[in-house]
Parts: sequence; structure tokens; C-alpha cells
Amino acid sequence: MATAATASHPASASTSGRDALAAASSSPAAVCLVPFRWWARVREEEAAGGVRYAATAAASPSYYGLRLLHSFLHPDLVLRLERGDGRAGGGGGSGGGRSYALVPADELSRALARQNSGFGLQNKHSFAGDSAGAYPLVLRISVRETSILNLRISKKDNPVENYKRANKIFNVDSQPVHVWDFSGQTNLILMNEWNRLHHDYCHADQENLLEVQVYAMSDSLTSKIGGTNKENSGDVNDLDRSFGRFGSTGLIGLENLGNTCFMNSSIQCLAHTPKLVEYFLGDYTRNINRTNPLGLNGELALAFGELLRSLWTTDRKPVAPHHFKEKIACFAPQFSGFNQHDSQELLAFLLDGLHEDLNQVKCKPYEEAKDASGRPDEEVADEYWSNHLARNDSVIVDTCHGQYKSTLTCPTCSKKSVTFDPFMYLSLPVPSTAKRTMTVTVFSTDGSREPCSYDVSVPKFGTLSDLVQALSIACLLGDDEILLVTEVYNNCIIRYLEEPSDSVSLLRDGDKLAAYRLSKKFEKSPLVVFTHQHFDEHSSVDNVTPQTKEFEAPLLAAVPETVNGLSLQDIYLKLLNPFRLSKGASSPSCTAGSNSDPVDLMDGIPSDSDSNFQNIQLEDDPESSNCSTNECEIRKGPSELNDVGTADSDKGANLKEFEFYLKNERGDGQQQKIDINEVDLLETVPSRLHVNVHWQQNASRQYDNSMLNNLPEIHKLELITKGTDDSVALHGCLEAFLKEEPLGPEDMWYCPCCKKHQQAMKKLDLWRLPEVLVIHLKRFSYTQFTRNKLETFVDFPTTDLDLSSYIADKSKQPSSHYRLYAISNHYGNMGGGHYTASIYHEEGKGWYKFDDDCVTPMSEDSIKTSAAYVLFYRRE
Repeated sequence: MATAATASHPASASTSGRDALAAASSSPAAVCLVPFRWWARVREEEAAGGVRYAATAAASPSYYGLRLLHSFLHPDLVLRLERGDGRAGGGGGSGGGRSYALVPADELSRALARQNSGFGLQNKHSFAGDSAGAYPLVLRISVRETSILNLRISKKDNPVENYKRANKIFNVDSQPVHVWDFSGQTNLILMNEWNRLHHDYCHADQENLLEVQVYAMSDSLTSKIGGTNKENSGDVNDLDRSFGRFGSTGLIGLENLGNTCFMNSSIQCLAHTPKLVEYFLGDYTRNINRTNPLGLNGELALAFGELLRSLWTTDRKPVAPHHFKEKIACFAPQFSGFNQHDSQELLAFLLDGLHEDLNQVKCKPYEEAKDASGRPDEEVADEYWSNHLARNDSVIVDTCHGQYKSTLTCPTCSKKSVTFDPFMYLSLPVPSTAKRTMTVTVFSTDGSREPCSYDVSVPKFGTLSDLVQALSIACLLGDDEILLVTEVYNNCIIRYLEEPSDSVSLLRDGDKLAAYRLSKKFEKSPLVVFTHQHFDEHSSVDNVTPQTKEFEAPLLAAVPETVNGLSLQDIYLKLLNPFRLSKGASSPSCTAGSNSDPVDLMDGIPSDSDSNFQNIQLEDDPESSNCSTNECEIRKGPSELNDVGTADSDKGANLKEFEFYLKNERGDGQQQKIDINEVDLLETVPSRLHVNVHWQQNASRQYDNSMLNNLPEIHKLELITKGTDDSVALHGCLEAFLKEEPLGPEDMWYCPCCKKHQQAMKKLDLWRLPEVLVIHLKRFSYTQFTRNKLETFVDFPTTDLDLSSYIADKSKQPSSHYRLYAISNHYGNMGGGHYTASIYHEEGKGWYKFDDDCVTPMSEDSIKTSAAYVLFYRRE
């Protein structure tokens, strides 16, 4: 098919125009190029139907651009403008440079007939200002295997004029248009250096190609302008069938090059982020910063842009991202080779690398962070954000960067430090719904109550803070008390579990735990640790002399102000008060490992129906780490009230029942017998004073030592089977991320008031939300000894994610409601797994599963799984 329309001087325009129009109108597929302003006026006055070519970047530019072109042309048409004499050079005016309308020939013929004129030059609406130049303009429309609209441009126009002309002729925005120069100056044109070029840039022997590239075209086959067109080929019916089959774009898979599913998943999610699609399908190369020392010389941005464009063609053939992987491995060696990696780690590197490659700040100014110093949060936040934007300006910042408020509080002097930091994504902890039931025996440090064992449920991969919280609720810990949890082995405390952030996974099932109730006023005081051994009448060598046996559970108390033999004896006897047997009294009924079912706690108020004994039973509380305890009787009989007096009256007898030995700071080695009457026992008191007590044979008959002699082991893991309770809401993950918690020992904060590093409390609040919110669910946990993956089902909203309740500053937020559009999924475990992507496709109005090179539709109900790893939301 070939159709020609000419625009020449008035002397010859009438005859040649009518002949060309008559020839063109005989073909039903013929179109004509006419001045747009003239055609607009004709349309308005005559109400004639006309079609104006417009390749605009709509919400889905690739789709609408194709449909508009296909409505009357064809997605593979080449528009070629050249001088009528066939010469490439010479003087004269421009071969184009005005806005034109592409009009079906039959429509134009009817419009001209109604206007009673020729090709418009004799019409009452003249072509003034729309002259094509001194040489006649010839338009050839032919079917070719290309997706480029080619135009001959004037040698007298500089690239800026060529670029503007492309926008005017085809009525397109600036982003979809690319100006290519075949003289070797392409980089100058594309790198935003146009204003430096002279007007005589285009030489007479130089050929330029002005390219108007419609989104989603197949790979273009550009050729030099000039000479005759002999490549006209193609079957229109075949092309029509091709368009119908591949009309939807963005549904192209990525080949797995060998354990590269993690990369494919992240790329597909980014390649379907609307703002990034629009940006990289436009002239993004103008914004590449090749001089940024923190960037990658623009190579990562170019590789990603090339890959994204290949994913937004109408050809559904899977793409092999060899070149992109080579660039990734070049700049991030950790991703080289063919091992499996974390998709979120690649995503973080990719976002940061693209930002630096496209950062428009050539010279980053130094901005000193200032403390709030009592200023309003709004003022401080704006100052931090302005400093951030002064050093960072890219499409990644505009799309993905947000800001949160961080507050540090010193535990000693309560000094607060407030900062406002940017974020590119949120890494949210996933509260595990898999529970571990642990048994801990709680002892008093003042002899006020007998020990009791509690079964508490903590998250499988929880922390010691979770354990202490659950245990505090179970044992009704007072506001003025703290719990000191220890690990006991072979009659000794081998470890004090004082770091709240340590994982409970470090504790084995066979370990034995003891916790001690300690008054807060003694939290920083030295402690005395009593280990003890007794004569076991049931074990002897000669059946006459009993053997000594060590008690399993040490006892612990605050060190007295005066450390001597009598003070240590008084403390030890006081600790033994709960174990003393009175006449007619049975053994204490608090037993380890009781399996009694818990009942209601009655708001924590113990029953007073029995004046001598109180039975306190605890039930699971979903708001207290789901702790559960065994039935525990706390003895508060009259005999206990007189224990101190009894101890005083029997002091002479006690001197013969117990012997005290001083041990070294580690609690082992040689023992030094303590003289009860010694006044000055120690010159300096260590933080842990270890004393070993030898029970005489008659002492064992006066005390019930069952709780001292047998500590229960930690129970085995109890995993809750998956069901409606085995899930957590995304809002729960957000709350866990934003809650106040202590810093780890490796992240100590220097307090300017205390003049030393402190384990401060840290509180986060969201302050400024980004256009695209990326949420990383922290399913993987790593320790020195273990690697685990949480399979917890996170229930996340697909529409209307409302974050308004988590925003500290609601005054400047355009919207805090988000819609889900992409998910990076991980199936399997740490040893082996597979990544996929679930993506909402705007053109298809539905969800699709991207499994490497396989792309298939999926229902919205099936996108919510326990495999969801990285969530992509965009602001509604």
C-alpha cells in the first residue's frame, strides 16, 4: 500500500492536490497529512469527522497509544517525509515543522467537497503559516516491519527545533519523543546538551532521523532517509491478527538464567510500578548522572531502562536478562554466579543504584544534622527533609522516599533526642504465631513466698523480652519488682539472661531456667548467690555413711550493707523460710510441671475465701504474649509470719545445721570456710558474691527441699497448627515496628547529658509517606547458630490500606490510603526456595502470576498467601 499527498506552491497546488486526493480516496486504507489548525477549523465549522494522531502518555501509555494508532493506521506503519525532487540537500525551507493531522482520505474528500475548494489553498481557510517549504512535500505511507515514524528534517534547524517540531507534528508530550542523530552526535542530543549546539549543527551532507516512538512498538528497524523505498512488504491481515493476540503489553516473562528467580521477581515488581514505567519509557537518558561518585556511571540505569522497555512490547516472547545480570554482578559481586539470593536485598541495591545513577544533584552540599533543641517537630522535620532533597533528587526519591520520626530516651536521665530520617522501604517484623511453651521456676529473694513453676507461651522466634513479659504476667509481678532470669546447670547459674533482644531460640529444650523476683531498688546492687549441698540418706557407699548431694536450684538475694558471717547466715535462713516444715503441715503443693487447666484470672485479684492459703490460677491472655501457667498455691499461713522469729530463737541450733564457704567470683575453685563471728569478711564486695552452704544431716529433716532439688526442664516446642488463629494482620506488623523498644548492646547511644553510651529506648513514628510504599516482611532470621523462616500468614489489605493512625503529622499528608499492585513471593525454606511475583495489570484489569518466563492470570483471592515477602502499594 502506498499513498501520497503533496503540498506545493499555490501555482501548482490545486491540480496536483486534487489528483493526489482522488487517487488516495480510492483506497479505503488511505490517509492524508493536512495542517492541523486548518483541519481543526474545518471540523468545527462543518462538523466533519476527523482523526488527529496523538501518541500521548495516558495511564497506560503503551495500550492507548497502540489503540489510537491502530484505529485508522496500523501499529507497523512508517511515515516518511522527503523533498519532492528527491534531493537530500540544497536550499529552501523546511520539509516540515508545523502541526499536522492524519485524516482518512475519504473524510478529507467529503470535507473539501463541502468547502467547495481544492486542497485547501483556494479555500476560505488558507494554509497561511502552514507552508511546507520551497520544495513539495511527499508523504509515503507503507507497511514495514518497524515501529518508528520517520521524518526528513531541515538542515537549518538545530536539534532543539527538531525536538519541538516532533511534538507539534504529532501532538505528543515531550517524554515519548526521541531525536536521534546519525552523524555520531547522539549522546549530545540525548544528554540534555542541546542548548550548547549551534544553529548550523546540521550539515548539508548529514542525515538526521527524527523519531517519534510510540510506546509498546516492536523492535524498530531504522534506516537512513533518502533513496526510494523498496522494502514495502507485509500482510495487513497477519498484522491485524498479531495485534489482537498481543494487544496487551507488560505481560512478558523473564527467563531463569539459573537461580535468578529472586532477580526476576524484583524486576517485575519494579517494572510494573506506574511512575517508573512512565519514566523509563520516556527520555530518561537525559537525567543520567555519569559523574556521581556514588553512582554506577549510569550503566545500571541504562541496563534497567533497556530491560523495562523490552518488557513493555507487544511481543510476548520471554526476555533473557543476560546483560542486566552482568551489570548487577559487575557492581554488586555478591549477586554474581548462580546462587540463590534474597529478592529484597537485590531490590534495595537496585533502588539505591538507580537513585544514584539518576540523581540530578551534581555537587552534594554538606548539611549538618541539628538536634531538635525544643523546636516544634514540624519545623525540625521540614529542615531534615529539605537537607535530604538538597542532596538527593531523582525519580526514586520522588516515588519511594518517605520520612519517619525517631525518638531516643535515655534510661538514666530521661534525655530525649529527636531526629527525622528518610526511608526507601519499611522492614516490618512478623510476629510469629508459632508458640514455644517454656517452663520457668520463680524464686523470691526475700523469703516472702515459696517458689513456683510456670508454663508460659512465647513466640517461637521471640526474644527474652517476650519471655520476661509473659512470666511477669503469670507470676503477678509487682510494679516495684523486676525479674532476673538465669540458666542453671549443675547446681550453678551459668548465664544471666539480661539482654532483652536475645532470641529464645538460643535456649535448648533440655535447659533449666530459674527466675528471681528482685526489688527495683536492688537492681544495680551486688547480689549474693547461694549454692548448697546436703546429705542424701538414700545414697551411701557402706550403707552407713550418707553421701553429699548438691541442690539444683541456687538461691539469690541482695548483698547486705555489712558483709560478715552472721549477716550471710541471716539472709540464707530468711530465704529458707518458705521451705520450713511445721508440725502437721504437708509439703508445699506448688509442683513443677502441673498439667491442671487454667481458669479465669478474675482481673488479677486473688480470692480470700481461705484465710491461710490462696490458690491463684492463671489463664492465657491474648494481650500478654499468650502466657499460660500451672496451678500454683502460694502459702501464706500463720507459721510463715513467725519464720523470722523462729530463725532467731533457733540461731544456736542453726550454727550446727549449716556451714558456709566462700567461693571465688566465678563460683568455682577453692572454698574458704566462713567464720560466723568474723566481722570484716571482705574488703570489697564483687557484683556476684558466691557462697556455698553445706547442710548437716539433721537440717534436711526440717525443710522440704523438693523444689530446690528438682528444677523442671524447658518443654518441647509446641507449634500451633495453621488455622484462623495462625495469622497476623499487617497492622500488627506495623505496630511491632513502631513500638518502643531498647537498643541492642551493639547500638548503644551516647547521651550528651550522662556523657556515656546508654542502652536507650527507641520509638519510631511515620511522618511523611511516599507515593509508592514498599513493605518488606522480615520472614528470615539469622543468628550465629540458626537460620529460620517464618511461615506466618500475614493478612494484608489489597485496597484501602489506611495508615492515618500511624502518622505523627497528618496536616501535610496528601493521602494515607494505599492500594496494592505487586507482591514478591518466596516459597520454600532457607535451604531451598523459589520466588515469584503477583502483579495487578492495569490493561487487563486483573492479577497475573509472573513465574519466571511463565505469565498466567490469577484471581485476587489467591494472591494472599504465607509466601508474601515484599508488598508494593501505591497511593490512592
